[in-house]
Amino acid sequence: MSVPHPAEQGMRSTLIGIGVNIFLAIGKMLAGIFGHSYALIADAIESGLDVLSSILVYFGLKVSTLPADENHPQGHGKAEPLAAVVVAIFLFVAAFGIAYESIERIRTPHRMPAPWTLIVLLGVVAIKEALVRFSLKVGEETGSNAVKADALHQRSDTITSISAFVGITVALVGSRLHPDPRWPSADDWAALMASLVIFHNGIGVLRGALFELTDAHPDPALEAEVRRVALTVEGVENLHKCFIRKMGFDYYVEIDVRVDGELSVFHGHEIAHEVQDAVRAQITDKRFARVLVHIEPALPKE
Repeated sequence: MSVPHPAEQGMRSTLIGIGVNIFLAIGKMLAGIFGHSYALIADAIESGLDVLSSILVYFGLKVSTLPADENHPQGHGKAEPLAAVVVAIFLFVAAFGIAYESIERIRTPHRMPAPWTLIVLLGVVAIKEALVRFSLKVGEETGSNAVKADALHQRSDTITSISAFVGITVALVGSRLHPDPRWPSADDWAALMASLVIFHNGIGVLRGALFELTDAHPDPALEAEVRRVALTVEGVENLHKCFIRKMGFDYYVEIDVRVDGELSVFHGHEIAHEVQDAVRAQITDKRFARVLVHIEPALPKE
Protein backbone atom coordinates (compact mmCIF):
# COMPACT_ATOMS: atom_id res chain seq x y z
CA MET A 1 0.00 0.00 0.00
CA SER A 2 1.56 3.29 -1.12
CA VAL A 3 1.76 6.19 1.33
CA PRO A 4 0.02 9.32 -0.02
CA HIS A 5 2.26 12.31 -0.65
CA PRO A 6 1.85 14.99 2.06
CA ALA A 7 1.20 17.53 -0.70
CA GLU A 8 -2.13 15.80 -1.32
CA GLN A 9 -3.27 16.65 2.20
CA GLY A 10 -2.12 20.22 1.68
CA MET A 11 -4.02 20.48 -1.61
CA ARG A 12 -7.23 19.23 0.03
CA SER A 13 -6.99 21.83 2.80
CA THR A 14 -6.23 24.52 0.21
CA LEU A 15 -9.36 23.66 -1.79
CA ILE A 16 -11.45 23.93 1.38
CA GLY A 17 -9.92 27.34 2.05
CA ILE A 18 -10.71 28.51 -1.49
CA GLY A 19 -14.39 27.59 -1.10
CA VAL A 20 -14.72 29.28 2.30
CA ASN A 21 -12.93 32.44 1.16
CA ILE A 22 -15.10 32.85 -1.94
CA PHE A 23 -18.17 32.74 0.31
CA LEU A 24 -16.66 35.22 2.79
CA ALA A 25 -15.39 37.63 0.13
CA ILE A 26 -18.81 37.95 -1.48
CA GLY A 27 -20.58 38.30 1.88
CA LYS A 28 -18.17 40.94 3.23
CA MET A 29 -18.16 42.97 0.03
CA LEU A 30 -21.96 43.17 0.00
CA ALA A 31 -22.06 44.00 3.73
CA GLY A 32 -19.38 46.66 3.28
CA ILE A 33 -21.15 48.34 0.35
CA PHE A 34 -24.63 48.36 1.88
CA GLY A 35 -23.34 48.94 5.43
CA HIS A 36 -21.06 51.86 4.41
CA SER A 37 -17.93 50.27 5.93
CA TYR A 38 -14.61 50.50 4.09
CA ALA A 39 -13.01 48.28 6.73
CA LEU A 40 -15.41 45.54 5.62
CA ILE A 41 -14.69 46.24 1.96
CA ALA A 42 -10.94 46.05 2.73
CA ASP A 43 -11.65 42.81 4.54
CA ALA A 44 -13.44 41.49 1.44
CA ILE A 45 -10.47 42.45 -0.73
CA GLU A 46 -8.24 40.51 1.65
CA SER A 47 -10.50 37.45 1.31
CA GLY A 48 -10.35 37.80 -2.47
CA LEU A 49 -6.56 37.84 -2.35
CA ASP A 50 -6.76 34.77 -0.12
CA VAL A 51 -8.59 32.98 -2.91
CA LEU A 52 -5.99 33.94 -5.53
CA SER A 53 -3.03 33.06 -3.31
CA SER A 54 -4.62 29.74 -2.33
CA ILE A 55 -5.06 28.85 -6.01
CA LEU A 56 -1.36 29.54 -6.57
CA VAL A 57 -0.46 27.50 -3.48
CA TYR A 58 -2.58 24.63 -4.81
CA PHE A 59 -0.72 24.57 -8.11
CA GLY A 60 2.62 25.00 -6.32
CA LEU A 61 1.86 21.92 -4.23
CA LYS A 62 0.74 20.02 -7.31
CA VAL A 63 3.96 20.83 -9.19
CA SER A 64 6.05 19.85 -6.14
CA THR A 65 4.74 16.27 -6.39
CA LEU A 66 5.98 15.79 -9.96
CA PRO A 67 8.73 13.17 -10.23
CA ALA A 68 12.33 13.99 -11.04
CA ASP A 69 13.20 14.49 -14.70
CA GLU A 70 16.22 15.34 -16.82
CA ASN A 71 16.07 19.05 -15.99
CA HIS A 72 15.13 18.52 -12.33
CA PRO A 73 17.06 15.44 -11.16
CA GLN A 74 16.19 16.16 -7.52
CA GLY A 75 12.49 16.66 -8.17
CA HIS A 76 10.28 19.75 -8.20
CA GLY A 77 10.14 20.42 -4.45
CA LYS A 78 11.25 24.04 -4.82
CA ALA A 79 7.84 24.83 -6.34
CA GLU A 80 6.40 24.64 -2.82
CA PRO A 81 8.48 27.47 -1.24
CA LEU A 82 8.11 29.45 -4.48
CA ALA A 83 4.36 29.37 -3.89
CA ALA A 84 5.02 30.73 -0.39
CA VAL A 85 6.97 33.64 -1.91
CA VAL A 86 3.96 34.46 -4.10
CA VAL A 87 1.73 34.44 -1.01
CA ALA A 88 4.10 36.93 0.65
CA ILE A 89 3.86 39.19 -2.40
CA PHE A 90 0.08 39.05 -2.19
CA LEU A 91 0.30 40.07 1.47
CA PHE A 92 2.46 43.09 0.60
CA VAL A 93 0.08 44.11 -2.21
CA ALA A 94 -2.90 43.82 0.14
CA ALA A 95 -1.15 45.82 2.87
CA PHE A 96 -0.17 48.71 0.58
CA GLY A 97 -3.54 48.76 -1.18
CA ILE A 98 -5.56 48.83 2.03
CA ALA A 99 -3.25 51.43 3.61
CA TYR A 100 -3.51 53.74 0.58
CA GLU A 101 -7.30 53.55 0.38
CA SER A 102 -7.65 53.94 4.17
CA ILE A 103 -5.63 57.17 4.13
CA GLU A 104 -7.72 58.49 1.25
CA ARG A 105 -10.94 57.76 3.14
CA ILE A 106 -9.63 59.26 6.38
CA ARG A 107 -9.17 62.53 4.49
CA THR A 108 -12.65 62.33 2.92
CA PRO A 109 -15.86 62.60 5.02
CA HIS A 110 -18.26 59.68 4.56
CA ARG A 111 -21.29 58.00 6.11
CA MET A 112 -21.33 56.16 9.43
CA PRO A 113 -21.05 52.33 9.14
CA ALA A 114 -24.31 50.46 9.83
CA PRO A 115 -24.54 48.75 13.27
CA TRP A 116 -25.54 45.41 11.76
CA THR A 117 -22.12 45.10 10.10
CA LEU A 118 -20.78 44.15 13.55
CA ILE A 119 -22.81 40.94 13.47
CA VAL A 120 -21.37 40.11 10.05
CA LEU A 121 -17.84 40.62 11.37
CA LEU A 122 -18.36 38.37 14.39
CA GLY A 123 -19.46 35.54 12.10
CA VAL A 124 -16.53 36.17 9.77
CA VAL A 125 -13.98 36.05 12.60
CA ALA A 126 -15.38 32.75 13.93
CA ILE A 127 -15.38 31.06 10.51
CA LYS A 128 -11.99 32.39 9.46
CA GLU A 129 -10.17 31.53 12.66
CA ALA A 130 -11.48 27.95 12.46
CA LEU A 131 -10.15 27.74 8.89
CA VAL A 132 -6.77 29.22 9.92
CA ARG A 133 -6.30 26.70 12.72
CA PHE A 134 -7.20 23.85 10.39
CA SER A 135 -4.74 25.06 7.73
CA LEU A 136 -1.93 25.60 10.25
CA LYS A 137 -2.43 22.07 11.59
CA VAL A 138 -2.16 20.65 8.07
CA GLY A 139 0.91 22.78 7.43
CA GLU A 140 2.62 21.50 10.58
CA GLU A 141 1.70 17.86 9.84
CA THR A 142 2.97 18.01 6.26
CA GLY A 143 5.91 20.38 6.88
CA SER A 144 4.66 22.61 4.07
CA ASN A 145 5.84 26.22 4.18
CA ALA A 146 3.33 27.10 1.44
CA VAL A 147 0.35 25.78 3.42
CA LYS A 148 1.55 27.53 6.59
CA ALA A 149 2.10 30.74 4.62
CA ASP A 150 -1.39 30.49 3.19
CA ALA A 151 -2.76 30.00 6.71
CA LEU A 152 -0.95 33.14 7.89
CA HIS A 153 -2.33 35.00 4.89
CA GLN A 154 -5.79 33.90 5.97
CA ARG A 155 -5.07 34.96 9.55
CA SER A 156 -4.36 38.45 8.23
CA ASP A 157 -7.97 38.36 7.04
CA THR A 158 -9.04 37.57 10.61
CA ILE A 159 -6.94 40.51 11.82
CA THR A 160 -8.61 42.91 9.38
CA SER A 161 -12.02 41.64 10.52
CA ILE A 162 -11.18 42.20 14.19
CA SER A 163 -9.79 45.65 13.37
CA ALA A 164 -12.93 46.47 11.42
CA PHE A 165 -15.08 45.36 14.36
CA VAL A 166 -13.12 47.61 16.74
CA GLY A 167 -13.18 50.55 14.32
CA ILE A 168 -16.91 50.34 13.65
CA THR A 169 -17.65 49.95 17.36
CA VAL A 170 -15.57 53.04 18.17
CA ALA A 171 -17.31 55.01 15.43
CA LEU A 172 -20.82 54.03 16.56
CA VAL A 173 -20.22 54.49 20.29
CA GLY A 174 -18.23 57.70 19.84
CA SER A 175 -20.93 59.30 17.68
CA ARG A 176 -23.52 58.54 20.35
CA LEU A 177 -21.48 59.99 23.20
CA HIS A 178 -20.18 63.03 21.33
CA PRO A 179 -21.52 63.69 17.81
CA ASP A 180 -18.71 64.60 15.44
CA PRO A 181 -18.36 64.12 11.65
CA ARG A 182 -14.91 62.62 12.17
CA TRP A 183 -16.13 59.53 14.01
CA PRO A 184 -16.84 57.49 10.83
CA SER A 185 -13.10 57.63 10.03
CA ALA A 186 -12.44 55.30 13.01
CA ASP A 187 -13.47 52.52 10.63
CA ASP A 188 -10.74 53.61 8.20
CA TRP A 189 -8.12 53.98 10.93
CA ALA A 190 -8.87 50.36 11.85
CA ALA A 191 -8.24 49.27 8.26
CA LEU A 192 -4.97 51.25 8.24
CA MET A 193 -3.75 49.54 11.43
CA ALA A 194 -4.69 46.15 9.97
CA SER A 195 -2.55 46.85 6.89
CA LEU A 196 0.54 47.16 9.12
CA VAL A 197 -0.13 43.75 10.66
CA ILE A 198 -0.63 42.23 7.20
CA PHE A 199 2.69 43.70 6.03
CA HIS A 200 4.43 42.23 9.10
CA ASN A 201 2.97 38.78 8.34
CA GLY A 202 4.23 39.09 4.77
CA ILE A 203 7.78 39.62 6.00
CA GLY A 204 7.57 36.48 8.12
CA VAL A 205 6.22 34.39 5.25
CA LEU A 206 8.84 35.70 2.80
CA ARG A 207 11.67 35.07 5.26
CA GLY A 208 10.75 31.40 5.75
CA ALA A 209 10.34 30.77 2.02
CA LEU A 210 13.63 32.45 1.09
CA PHE A 211 15.46 30.43 3.74
CA GLU A 212 14.32 27.23 2.07
CA LEU A 213 14.97 28.47 -1.46
CA THR A 214 18.53 29.42 -0.53
CA ASP A 215 19.12 26.05 1.19
CA ALA A 216 19.50 27.58 4.64
CA HIS A 217 20.15 25.08 7.41
CA PRO A 218 16.85 23.89 8.97
CA ASP A 219 16.13 23.42 12.67
CA PRO A 220 19.37 22.59 14.56
CA ALA A 221 17.38 20.00 16.52
CA LEU A 222 17.03 17.93 13.35
CA GLU A 223 20.80 17.92 12.79
CA ALA A 224 21.32 16.87 16.41
CA GLU A 225 18.87 14.00 15.94
CA VAL A 226 20.54 12.85 12.71
CA ARG A 227 23.93 12.88 14.45
CA ARG A 228 22.55 10.96 17.43
CA VAL A 229 21.09 8.26 15.19
CA ALA A 230 24.27 7.94 13.10
CA LEU A 231 26.38 7.40 16.23
CA THR A 232 24.20 4.42 17.21
CA VAL A 233 25.38 2.45 14.16
CA GLU A 234 28.04 -0.11 14.98
CA GLY A 235 31.41 0.81 13.48
CA VAL A 236 30.85 4.57 13.57
CA GLU A 237 33.54 6.06 15.81
CA ASN A 238 32.61 9.74 15.48
CA LEU A 239 31.21 12.28 13.06
CA HIS A 240 32.48 15.30 11.19
CA LYS A 241 30.29 17.59 9.08
CA CYS A 242 26.54 17.26 8.72
CA PHE A 243 24.61 19.35 6.20
CA ILE A 244 20.81 19.27 5.87
CA ARG A 245 18.61 21.15 3.44
CA LYS A 246 14.91 21.08 2.75
CA MET A 247 13.36 20.91 -0.70
CA GLY A 248 9.60 21.10 -0.57
CA PHE A 249 8.46 18.22 1.60
CA ASP A 250 11.76 16.33 1.51
CA TYR A 251 15.07 16.61 3.34
CA TYR A 252 18.52 15.99 1.87
CA VAL A 253 21.29 14.98 4.29
CA GLU A 254 25.05 14.93 3.74
CA ILE A 255 27.03 13.56 6.66
CA ASP A 256 30.70 12.67 7.19
CA VAL A 257 31.06 9.46 9.19
CA ARG A 258 34.43 8.46 10.65
CA VAL A 259 35.29 4.78 10.96
CA ASP A 260 38.38 2.69 11.63
CA GLY A 261 40.84 3.55 8.86
CA GLU A 262 41.93 -0.09 8.59
CA LEU A 263 38.47 -1.28 7.50
CA SER A 264 38.00 -2.55 3.96
CA VAL A 265 36.16 -0.45 1.41
CA PHE A 266 33.40 -3.07 1.40
CA HIS A 267 32.93 -2.85 5.19
CA GLY A 268 32.94 0.96 5.11
CA HIS A 269 30.33 0.85 2.36
CA GLU A 270 28.14 -1.39 4.51
CA ILE A 271 28.38 1.02 7.45
CA ALA A 272 27.33 3.89 5.18
CA HIS A 273 24.19 2.01 4.16
CA GLU A 274 23.43 1.15 7.77
CA VAL A 275 23.63 4.85 8.68
CA GLN A 276 21.25 5.70 5.82
CA ASP A 277 18.77 3.03 6.90
CA ALA A 278 18.97 4.06 10.56
CA VAL A 279 18.24 7.73 9.83
CA ARG A 280 15.19 6.84 7.74
CA ALA A 281 13.94 4.23 10.21
CA GLN A 282 14.34 6.22 13.42
CA ILE A 283 13.37 9.73 12.28
CA THR A 284 9.92 8.92 10.96
CA ASP A 285 8.38 12.40 11.15
CA LYS A 286 10.54 13.65 8.24
CA ARG A 287 10.75 12.57 4.59
CA PHE A 288 14.37 11.94 3.60
CA ALA A 289 14.77 11.95 -0.17
CA ARG A 290 18.50 11.30 0.19
CA VAL A 291 20.97 10.52 2.96
CA LEU A 292 24.47 10.81 1.52
CA VAL A 293 27.13 9.30 3.80
CA HIS A 294 30.80 10.08 3.24
CA ILE A 295 33.14 7.64 4.97
CA GLU A 296 36.33 9.09 6.49
CA PRO A 297 39.11 7.43 8.51
CA ALA A 298 38.89 8.22 12.20
CA LEU A 299 41.56 10.57 13.50
CA PRO A 300 44.40 8.81 15.33
CA LYS A 301 43.94 8.79 19.08
CA GLU A 302 46.45 10.85 21.03
